[in-house]
Amino acid sequence: MKKLMALLAALLILAGCSSGSGDSNRQTLTVAATAVPHAEILKEVKPILAKEGVNLDIRVFADYVQPNTQVAEKNIDVNYFQTKPYLDAFNRERGTHLVIITGVHIEPFGAYSHKIKSIDQLPDGATVAIPNDPSNNSRALLLLAKNGLITLKDPNSELATLKDITANPKNLKFKELEAAMLPRTLDEMDLAMINTNYALAAGLNPTKDALLIEDKNSPYVNYLVGRPDNQTDPRVQKLAQALTSPQVKAFIEQKYHGAVLPAF
Repeated sequence: MKKLMALLAALLILAGCSSGSGDSNRQTLTVAATAVPHAEILKEVKPILAKEGVNLDIRVFADYVQPNTQVAEKNIDVNYFQTKPYLDAFNRERGTHLVIITGVHIEPFGAYSHKIKSIDQLPDGATVAIPNDPSNNSRALLLLAKNGLITLKDPNSELATLKDITANPKNLKFKELEAAMLPRTLDEMDLAMINTNYALAAGLNPTKDALLIEDKNSPYVNYLVGRPDNQTDPRVQKLAQALTSPQVKAFIEQKYHGAVLPAF
């Protein structure tokens, strides 16, 4: 009888340990992000979530495709790196159904060069590198059009492509490349249109180094994104609340000095 009681007690202990481990796993939230500024901002909210009983597991990616693919395939819970136009294009082209949870910040998109000091110095026939993904491709063209370097059929279209250029007075030549590679092309290209996260990671200061830059009214907010099946998950909602807290707003303003702007 004593042996039986001891065995039952051991089984109860093991069951308790197993249950605790399960609860712990359920409180872990995985989030995919690019390194700068997204992962930096997420590190700022990690202690906030810890107090809420959520362990934030940050997975850093160097591209714009895998963070969405991993969330869509349910390998990662949510991601934080993209704008709505990019998300819309990704869902449309890949047949995914990812959804916006909350807007966090704006990264003014800019034009950079190692060959000229001002945009007025851009020569005729200059080579301009732009992102090859549909959303950022359009964003680059819209910024160039706004500053009179090209004319687009619709100067407000978030779907503008090179085919929509109706005037190109400087005969600019365009090279479409992966967004993450653009900072590396500065010694080769006359001008490169670079997302702020990649500009910051390359040591560029958007407020000082950009020859052209979007203003604070940019519609390209960076969002926390999830799936229809987990957008109301309490862990996800806690992350959304933390990302739009006064603490994070102060962190963004103090760390990035206008290169990244709170969107809330």
